[in-house]
This record gives sequence, C-alpha cells and structure tokens, in this order.
Amino acid sequence: MDPALIQKICIWAIPLIFAITVHEVAHGWVASKFGDQTARLAGRLTLNPMKHIDLVGTIIIPILLIIFSPVIFGWAKPVPVDARNLRNPRLDMIFVALAGPISNLLMALLWALLAKSTQNLSPWFSVPLVKMGLAGVGINVMLGVLNLLPIPPLDGSKVFYNILPPKIAWKYSRIEPYGFFILLIMMFTGLLSAILFPPIYFLTNFILNMFAI
Repeated sequence: MDPALIQKICIWAIPLIFAITVHEVAHGWVASKFGDQTARLAGRLTLNPMKHIDLVGTIIIPILLIIFSPVIFGWAKPVPVDARNLRNPRLDMIFVALAGPISNLLMALLWALLAKSTQNLSPWFSVPLVKMGLAGVGINVMLGVLNLLPIPPLDGSKVFYNILPPKIAWKYSRIEPYGFFILLIMMFTGLLSAILFPPIYFLTNFILNMFAI
C-alpha cells in the first residue's frame, strides 16, 4: 500500500472516530436532559469508541471513501432514543436531532485550536498534529453539514419530520429504508458534492480564518 495513503488513514482515523462517537453521545445526552434515559441505561453515554463503532459505517466505508472519494463520512451504531419518554416529543426530538451536527461544529473548532496551538512546536510534533487538526476540522464540518440534509435517517430528516403535520410526516418517514441508496446515488452522480461543498467550503474557511491557520 502507498505509504502516503497509510499516513492519510492514520491521520484521519482519530478525528473521524471521535467525530462519530461524540455525535452519537450528543444525541443521547440531550435526550437524557429532556427526560429519555434510554441511552444512559444502555451504557451509550460514554466517549469510549468501542461502545459506538460499527464495522461497516465506522471503519470500512470511511477507509474506502478516503481512498476513492473527496467526500468522507461514516456512522456509528445509533444511540437509542425513545421519543415517548420525552416531555414534549415533537419539539424535544428537534433538539435531540440537532445535537449531533452541533457537536460536530464545536469539535471542528477544537481541532482548529489544536492545529493553531501546535504550529510552532518542533516539526516532528507539529506536522502530524497540524495535519490531524486540519483533518478534524474537515471531517467534522463535513459530517455536520451532511447530517443536516433532510434525507432519512440523517438528523435533518428528524428535524423535518417533527416540523411537518403528522399525516405528511408519516408519509415522509416511509422513504427511510431507501435513504442510504438515495445518498449513494447522489454521491456517484456528483449531486451530493454539489450540495455539500458550498456550505462546507464556507464553514471550513470561516473556522480556519478565525484561528488564522
């Protein structure tokens, strides 16, 4: 295998695993604040990646995308949330759904801070850490923006579902089994990149300029 590719996978692996892990924990944590303790009782409110890793979504798909695609995303095992336990299910689920993408944007800021704070260290330390920090910014912005798309089962669809009138929301939810295939078609036709890259480009540059990186 190309040494440069191995280096890229190593640099991107840690930010990706934490991006996916914290994203899921954020859903469960916000749900717990609104009354649903399902994730807590299942032992999923932990930053231990082993509790969240999905072989396909966290490892296989991201590695293939790193090799073959400019769009990199993945997923973990979904944190269980039972909307029936929430105090105001439709409204609270909007906040639960948004918690994941918001956590990714906050992590993007933290990775930018890492890149900025390590720039002046010895090159032996600074080069890999800066590269990892920049990768963390890119991954988290990409996951945050991607998950806001209103395509089931992405988080944006849960926001959209709980805004729609109940009868229309029920019909809308029926496309969920096809959501992954819709995303694949959008990715291979270039439509996904066309939709995602403008906001990703804007947010990434905004964060990097904020930290003068």
